[in-house]
Order: sequence, then C-alpha cells, then structure tokens
Amino acid sequence: MKEYTIDATNKAVGRVATEAAVLLMGKNTPEFRKNIAPDVKVTIENASKVKYNPKKLKQKLYQRYSGYPGGRKERTMEEQIGVKGYQGIFEKAVYGMLPVNKLRSVLMKKLTVTD
Repeated sequence: MKEYTIDATNKAVGRVATEAAVLLMGKNTPEFRKNIAPDVKVTIENASKVKYNPKKLKQKLYQRYSGYPGGRKERTMEEQIGVKGYQGIFEKAVYGMLPVNKLRSVLMKKLTVTD
C-alpha cells in the first residue's frame, strides 16, 4: 500500500483537493485503470492552515437536498466550517472531483483529513 501525504499549508482548497483526487484514482501511476481502485492511502495535513479568500467565507454555499419538497438547505462556508470543520470542506471538494460510479465510496474511505 502506497501512502501519500499532502500539506495544505498556504494552498487553496481546490488545488489540494485536485491533487488528492488524482492520487486516490491512481492517475499518477503507469498501472492506472479506471475500473480498479488502487491500493493507496491519502492524508491531507494542516487543513486548518489552508489559504482562502475571506470574501468566500460569506459567499460560497454548500447545498444539500433531503428529497422532499422544500427540503433544500444551504450553508455558507463559514457555517460549514463551524459544523463539520475543515475536514468537511476537503471531503466535499474531493468527493465532487471523483468519478460518479461504484468506486467513489471506496476511494473516499482511503482519504483522511487532519487539522
């Protein structure tokens, strides 16, 4: 099993998430195959030291939907950090960058985020 560590200090959330998604899918190896999850583990360290625009804290929205009429809920980035921490921000970003198939949940289990 290969283990990768990404330091998020003074990096943008999207840049770190992109790097993590590529490593989780195994696109950095010559043995890359779309239908097989590689045996890797990715750790994102210093998530709370990430660089972000203060304006984005108020403007960026995280949405979820319960499936019922009127069931859409929104949180700003500031509220999301308060509830889920920086871990939730990175998990949501990486989750959106992975392919939408049965491997997505398998790959997400191989991601850990530490503050």
